[in-house]
Amino acid sequence: MDVVIRKAEAWDADGIWAALAPVFAAGETYAVPRDWDREAALAYWLAPGKTSFVAVLEGQVAGTYSLRANQAGGGAHVANCGYITAGWAQGRGVARAMCLHSLEVARTAGFRAMQFNLVVSTNTRAVRLWQELSFAIIGTLPGAFAHPHQGDVDAHVMYCTL
Repeated sequence: MDVVIRKAEAWDADGIWAALAPVFAAGETYAVPRDWDREAALAYWLAPGKTSFVAVLEGQVAGTYSLRANQAGGGAHVANCGYITAGWAQGRGVARAMCLHSLEVARTAGFRAMQFNLVVSTNTRAVRLWQELSFAIIGTLPGAFAHPHQGDVDAHVMYCTL
């Protein structure tokens, strides 16, 4: 598998939207409005203060991630990322490649840690992958995520020192 990860460019918008749309609409892993249109979703993902990347596989956007400081001021040394793999590319190592890439980008940018603020507990593939990549569950928020099929489920805060 030859995944190429690079900064997102304006011409990637269609591919990014194609990855985001089904995930956001499903409402199972991201705490964003399920009815966001293309403009709202891209404005969120590509917002000022974030650096967004695409993972390209077989000439198509196979995934995307965005990196930012988790907090301002005294928390600005901790990075935060969100990752989405396109449905057709799942199970092919794209999320792993994006996370490893993001850890290196964060280190290079001077971040000293990375924190995921809301990892839905039912997203077991993601929880397992993040743990394999040195993230620890440092807290569990009971019933913090309103899952569209399972009701209120726990969400984890996950953290990794860089």
